[in-house]
Amino acid sequence: MRIELFRDQKYAKLRKHHQELGVPWTDSSFPAGNASIGLKKSKELHGVEWRRISELCNNPRLVKDGVGRHDVVQGKLGNCWFVAAASVLAGIEKLWEKVIPDVQDQEWDPENPGKYSGVFRFRFWRFGRWIEILVDDLIPTRNGSPVFTYSKEPGEFWSALLEKAYAKLNGSYEALDGGNISDALVDFTGGVAELIQLRSDSGALTYRDEDKKIELYNRILKEIGEHALICCAIRCEGGQQEEKTDCGLVKGHAYGVTAVKKVPVGSIGLTNLFKGREKLSLVRLRNPWGEKEWNGAFSDSGGEGDSEADREPDINQQQLYSISHLITLCSRSMEWRMISDKEKQKLGLVTEDDGEFWMPWDDFIEQFTDVSINHVINTSLFSFYKTWKQYTKEGNWTRPDRCGGCLNYPESFLANPQYRFDVTTKDNTTEEVIIQLSQNDDNRLATRERIVIGMHVWKVECNRKFRIHKIDLQNVKSSDFIKSRHVFYRTSLKPGRYCIIPSSFKPGEDGQFLIRLFGDEISGFTEMLEDEPKTPNCACIFKGFQTVTRVSVRCIQGLPEKKGIGKTDPYVTIKCEGETVKSSVVENSLNPEFNFSAIFYRKDPDKDILVQVWDHNMLLDSFLGQVTISRAVLADFTGTSKSKSSTATAEPDNPFGDTEGDSIGYSGGGIVKLDLRSKDKNKLDKLPGTIQLLLENDTNLSAF
Repeated sequence: MRIELFRDQKYAKLRKHHQELGVPWTDSSFPAGNASIGLKKSKELHGVEWRRISELCNNPRLVKDGVGRHDVVQGKLGNCWFVAAASVLAGIEKLWEKVIPDVQDQEWDPENPGKYSGVFRFRFWRFGRWIEILVDDLIPTRNGSPVFTYSKEPGEFWSALLEKAYAKLNGSYEALDGGNISDALVDFTGGVAELIQLRSDSGALTYRDEDKKIELYNRILKEIGEHALICCAIRCEGGQQEEKTDCGLVKGHAYGVTAVKKVPVGSIGLTNLFKGREKLSLVRLRNPWGEKEWNGAFSDSGGEGDSEADREPDINQQQLYSISHLITLCSRSMEWRMISDKEKQKLGLVTEDDGEFWMPWDDFIEQFTDVSINHVINTSLFSFYKTWKQYTKEGNWTRPDRCGGCLNYPESFLANPQYRFDVTTKDNTTEEVIIQLSQNDDNRLATRERIVIGMHVWKVECNRKFRIHKIDLQNVKSSDFIKSRHVFYRTSLKPGRYCIIPSSFKPGEDGQFLIRLFGDEISGFTEMLEDEPKTPNCACIFKGFQTVTRVSVRCIQGLPEKKGIGKTDPYVTIKCEGETVKSSVVENSLNPEFNFSAIFYRKDPDKDILVQVWDHNMLLDSFLGQVTISRAVLADFTGTSKSKSSTATAEPDNPFGDTEGDSIGYSGGGIVKLDLRSKDKNKLDKLPGTIQLLLENDTNLSAF
C-alpha cells in the first residue's frame, strides 16, 4: 500500500522525540486557533477553548469497549455527511483499522504516563494514494466538552481525533461544514462510490415498480455482505436544510445504513394481513445526531406518540392499500405493540433511543431521495468473494489541445485524452466492468471549484493502437456528467477492444484526473498518445505508410449445416500485410451477426486483404469460405478527409458523419455483399453463404 506523508511529518520520529522530552507534541502546521477552525465558523462560536484531551477526563482512551457505529455523534458543525460515513466505517472493523492503524500502539498507557507523546496518526485515501496525517491531542472545547464530533461513550476520543485529522487534510474544520457523503466514504476506504437516485431531479419516484424495489433491496443486501459502506439522504431545496418531515426524518441530512433484514411475517403476528408474503424487508438506519428518529412503521416508538387522528388512515388516499401503508397500520396496531422484547431481540429488531431505527423498505424508497454506495473492490487473489483486476491511470485535461469537452461539442470532443483496454472473455460472454473517474480538487494544491465531469465508452477496432479521429455514435455508452469529485460507471461489455474518453462537460476546463478500471477478464489499459504511425527516418530506404483501411464485418448469411454431429460456431479472421486478427465465436448460428472491425495502416496498398470464415471445433477448426479485398475493390471506397464525397451527409466540421444510415462516421466508406469462395488458386469456386462488409479507405492516416 502506497502511503504519502502529509507535510512530511514522520510518526515514529515525532513520537520518539516527544516521549524522550516528556512533553506532548504541539502541531504548528495545524495550530490551536481560529485559523484551524475557520474564520467564519470561529465567529459563530463563542467561548471556544483548545484543550488537551488529558485535561478533559482522568482516564482518556482512544477506543473504549470496542469500536461501534454508536461511537460517532455530530457536534456544532454541519458535517453530518462525515459523521454518517464515520459511523458506517466503524461498523466494519477491518476498514476502520486501515484509517486508524495500530490502535493499541497509539492508545494511552495509564501505567506509563511519562511515555505519552500526544502524537496520533490517521490515513485517508486521496487521488490514488493513502495519505498519513498526524495530529496532536488539542481539540476545540466549550465548558469542558468537545465542540465538534464526540463519542457517545464518555472518555473515548477516536472520533474527535479522526475529525481533526480530516479537517487538517481539508484545511480547517469549517471546510467540513457541508460536504458529500460519497467523498468521505471514498476517503475512508479507497473504494468506488456509486450514487443511486431514488427520486429524479423533478421528484418522481425512480423505483415505483415492485420488481425494481426487490432488485434494489437484494443488491443492497449483497453489497452490505461484501462490506460496502452505504449512506442515504433526503434531497432538499433552498431553505429546507435540516427541516423535519412529518415522519421524523431530516431533509438535507445524511443517515448511515447499518443493516438490512427480512423478517418472517408469521413471527410478528401479521400473517393474516400478508397472505402469500412470507417475509417483510426492513432496513436499519442511524442518524449521526444520535436522536430524532423515524416515527413511522417499525420505529422505536411504534407510533405510540401519535394521536388517534394521526393513526387513522385517509380513505381518500390513493396508496391506502399499498404494502407500505399496510405495514404502517400493522406496526402501530396492538399486535405489534404486544410483541415481547424477547421476541424483538430474537428477530434483531431492538434498538435504543440513540438515533438508530428500523423502517420498512417500501417506506425507505418513498422517503429518501439518494443512496450512496461505497464499493470496497476486492482485488485480493486469495478470497472467497469475487476478485477484480484494478488498473489506474492519472491524466490531465490541458489547454489548448487536450480539454475538448463532452460529446455536445463535436468539434473539439476528440481532443480529450483517450485510453483503450481489452475485454478478453471467451465464448462471447459479457464482462462486468466498473470505471471511476476522479478529479483532483485537493485544497492543498489549489483553491478552485470542481468542474462537471464524466466519460464515454465504446467499442473500437480490435487492433486499434492510435488515437480516434472519427467514432460511431451508435456504439457510445456514457456515464452521468456531474459536478462531483468522483463519477461512477458500471456496464457489461462483450469481448473486444474499448476506448474511454474522460472529459469535462465544457471545453477549455483543465485539471488533473484519475481513472480506475476494474474487471476480471480485462487487460491492456493504456493511453493512446499518437495520432498515426510515425514516418520512417529513412523514407528512401524504408517504405512509409500509404493508406489506412478499416474493415468491419457486419453479418454472414446462408452458411451450410454442419455434417454429422454438432452445431456451427462461426468466427472471422482478417489478414492484411502480415497481420491477422480474429473475431469472437458466434455459437450455433448459420446467419451470424458480428460487431467486429479492424484497422490497418498499409505500406503496400496493392496487396490483397483476405477475410476468412471458420467453424470452431473441439479439435480442428474447419474452413467455411473467404473473400478477397483487392485494391480495385477498395478504389470505390477510398477518400480523404480533405476531400469529402459529394454524396456525404456529414458536415465538414462534424467528425461523426452520418449516424442514421450505413455510414459510421466516414463519408468515403460503403457496404459490400460478397459471396464466399474457396481457397483454391483461381478463387472462382463459390461456397454457400454471403458476407456483408463495411469498407473504408483513406490516404490520410488520421482519417479514422
